[in-house]
Amino acid sequence: MNSNIDSQQLIKESITKLLAYCKQNNWAGYDPYDALNSRIFRCTPFFKSRICRLILVQFMKRFPVNLRPLLLVPREQNPKAIALFLMAFLKLSRFGLLDQEELIGMMVERLAALRSQNTPYWCWGYSFPWQTRTILVPRMAPNLVCTSFVANALLDAYETTHELRYLEMAVSAGEYILNELYWTEDNAVACFSYPLPSLRTRVHNANFLGAALLCRVYKHCGKKKFLEPALKVARYSAAKQHDDGSWDYGEFSTQRWVDNFHTGYNLCALRSICQYGETSEFESHILHGFEFYRKNFFRDDRAPKYFHDRTYPIDIHSVAQSIITLLTLNDLDDSSVGLAFSVFRWAMTHMWNQQGYFYYQVFPFYKNKISYMRWSQAWMLLALSTLQEHYHSVSNRNTETAVHQSNLCKARI
Repeated sequence: MNSNIDSQQLIKESITKLLAYCKQNNWAGYDPYDALNSRIFRCTPFFKSRICRLILVQFMKRFPVNLRPLLLVPREQNPKAIALFLMAFLKLSRFGLLDQEELIGMMVERLAALRSQNTPYWCWGYSFPWQTRTILVPRMAPNLVCTSFVANALLDAYETTHELRYLEMAVSAGEYILNELYWTEDNAVACFSYPLPSLRTRVHNANFLGAALLCRVYKHCGKKKFLEPALKVARYSAAKQHDDGSWDYGEFSTQRWVDNFHTGYNLCALRSICQYGETSEFESHILHGFEFYRKNFFRDDRAPKYFHDRTYPIDIHSVAQSIITLLTLNDLDDSSVGLAFSVFRWAMTHMWNQQGYFYYQVFPFYKNKISYMRWSQAWMLLALSTLQEHYHSVSNRNTETAVHQSNLCKARI
C-alpha cells in the first residue's frame, strides 16, 4: 500500500516539475533535428550542399554539447510537441492535476496557428527543415506522422469538450491523408507517402499511424471512404511482420532496422485500428508483436533498449513510448504495468534533472544532457500523464469494488 502511495506521489511531483519547466519555456525549445534552422549556416554556401546539410544535422543530433545558441538556432514551438502537450493536458484535467484549464484551449489555438500553409487541408509539419539521406524536407511541410498526432490530439479534445470545430479540423486532416498521401500498386501494395506526398515509401509506423487516424475519423463521422483504405494499408504493413513478431522500420534496403519506439507506434496504432475500425483482424499481430516487444527491448534493470539487438543509446523517446505501449497493452500481460513503472523509475534515476526536465540520451560512459522540447519533454509529459491516468483508474475501480462489497455486507446484515 505504501509503495503504491509513494509511486503515485513520485509521478505527481515529476508531472508538476516538468509542467512548470515546459510552461516557463513557453512550450518551445530545441530539437535533435533542428540544425538547419541555424541562421549562420543558412547564410553560408554549405547550406546548398546535401552532404553538408546531412553532416550538420547528424553531428548536432549526436554531439553532447549544445552548440545551437552559438549557431543561432532559435527555440521553437513544434506542432507535434504542442499536440503531445494537448494530449497530456486532457488526461491531467480529468483527474484534477491541471491547474490552468485554459491551457487546453490555448494549445488548440497554437495548433491552428501552426498549420501548414498553401493547402486547403488542416495538416502539419515540423518546425525545421530536415535532410533525409535523399531529400530536403522543407520547414513546416505537412507530413503524415505530424498530422496524425495533431489530429488525434484534436479528437481527444473533441471527445472531452464536444467542440465541433475540433472534429472538423481532424476530419480535414483525414482528408489530407486520404487524398494526398494514399497510394496503391498492382493490388498488392497499399501505403501512405512519407515524409512527402511525392515519395512512394513503405514505412510501417507511418502506415499504421495514418490508418489508425482514418479509422478514428471514420468512427466519428461514419464515412466509409476513410475505413476501407485504412484497412488496406494496415493489412499491407501487418503482413510484413516477421516470424519473430518484429517489423523493420521500412521496406527499402536502408530501412532494415528494428527499434523500440517505432515498434511501439505500430502496436498502439494497431490497437486503435481494431478499436475504431471495429475489427479483430489484427489481434494476432498485436499479441505476437507485443511478446517480441517485451522480450527484446528491455535490459534486466528495466532500461529500455533502442534497438532489439543492442542497447545504446538509451533514448528518452524510447522511455516514453515504452511506458505508453506497456500501459496501452497491459491487458495482454499482467506484468506490463509493473514494467512500465520500472522504466519510469529507471529514467528518474538516470535521466532526470532536478530543474524539471529529462536528458536526451545515455551512453556507456557519458550522458547527452541536452533538453529537447518535442523529443524529450513533451513525450515524457504524455507518458507520465498516462501513468497517472492508469493509477487513477485503478484507484477508482478499487473504490467502486470496496463500496460494492460494503453494500453486499450491509445487505446480508
